Amino acid sequence: MAHEKNHDYHILAPSLWPLLASVGAFVMLYGAVMWMSQGSPWMFLIGLVWVLYVSFGWWADVVAESHAGDHTPVVRIGLRYGFILFIMSEVMFFAAWFWSFFKHAMYPMGPLSPAVDGVWPPVGIETFDPWHLPLINTLILLCSGAAATWAHHALVHENNREDMKWGLIIAIVLGVIFTGFQAYEYSHAAFGFAGNIYGANFFMATGFHGFHVVIGTIFLLVCLIRLQRGHFTQEKHAGFEAAAWYWHFVDVVWLFLFAAIYVWGG
Repeated sequence: MAHEKNHDYHILAPSLWPLLASVGAFVMLYGAVMWMSQGSPWMFLIGLVWVLYVSFGWWADVVAESHAGDHTPVVRIGLRYGFILFIMSEVMFFAAWFWSFFKHAMYPMGPLSPAVDGVWPPVGIETFDPWHLPLINTLILLCSGAAATWAHHALVHENNREDMKWGLIIAIVLGVIFTGFQAYEYSHAAFGFAGNIYGANFFMATGFHGFHVVIGTIFLLVCLIRLQRGHFTQEKHAGFEAAAWYWHFVDVVWLFLFAAIYVWGG
């Protein structure tokens, strides 16, 4: 037949999700600027809800396509490659914050700058002791990554859905604990975001990492819900694989943050 499918690729139907996502992201960004300049958060919150709605609807369509049989082995390879490229872009994003931190740490600004006459951390900055709460958070996140690996091994190599469930639960709970400890640490910081380059670099780098931890925790929670609904098999689990890769990326970034900012930079 003329319209019979004779290939392994998935030809997407026209969709409004990309346009809606772009408009929602613009509203959220514009709202963030208005919030910082005028103190009104309403437009930002409207954009945030918009983006969350689009994300839910778009990913729900992707899951539905998988159940309809559109995610052939070739399509799943493409999904994996796409997610690898996304993680590479995230690596470049964090590289910018590391670059800024190392630049200011190795060439601190002082009264006679651009000569190297400053000190690091800047005078008056009381940094965190890396061997207390930061070290505990490091161990928590590493254990969470190990639990995610256990969940992946249970599904792919043993088809043990019960072990996969508990691996995901442990990873999610530890991710929530990490976020709580990070918030506690922020509330007891002896320096602020404004007024010094150390605080700006610290909060931008660790804050964006914390944001990624929240996103990764939600990612794993969605995988747990999908597991309970019987969505994953040994052969078809690209969504969970992407979540595991993302979580390990978050682990690795934290190890570099701990070594560079807490230990070396402090």
